[in-house]
Amino acid sequence: MDSRQALKSGIDGANHLIDPYLSDLSDADLLVRAIPGTNHIAWQLGHLIQSENYLIEQVCPGSMPKLPEGFKEQHAKETAGSDDPQAFLTKDQYLALFKEQRAGTLAALAKMSDADLDKPVPPPLDKMWKRAGDMFAMQGTHWVMHAGQWAIIRRKLGHKPLF
Repeated sequence: MDSRQALKSGIDGANHLIDPYLSDLSDADLLVRAIPGTNHIAWQLGHLIQSENYLIEQVCPGSMPKLPEGFKEQHAKETAGSDDPQAFLTKDQYLALFKEQRAGTLAALAKMSDADLDKPVPPPLDKMWKRAGDMFAMQGTHWVMHAGQWAIIRRKLGHKPLF
């Protein structure tokens, strides 16, 4: 296994949680908050999609599919408190954007050499990560971190544990 295969395995591994956790949720379920003040799944999906786009673009400029006009603003920190269903997308729309962005991430990764993966990240990202490979490594873990929050929302909605 080479470095790109290892990174891809980590990214793909996140789908083992993402897919089942979202599979039986409705659009309305995506707007449920675990407790007041936490982010609902719809906002988190937008945040994750926008973050993946932004982070990979920083180390592979021009590689990621364009997001819909206004998507970044729609999922900014300032919108996290909104419960308006009209302010967010449907589950199917989020999943389609996720698949499109993930395909862009994996295509960009496939073109990276080991030397490319070892290049430093630009500011301000260099405060948290050091190398371009770190941007790819964190894609799976970022999604899994949020999926942990979804497990709580699923239980609140009456779903049994999946794992």
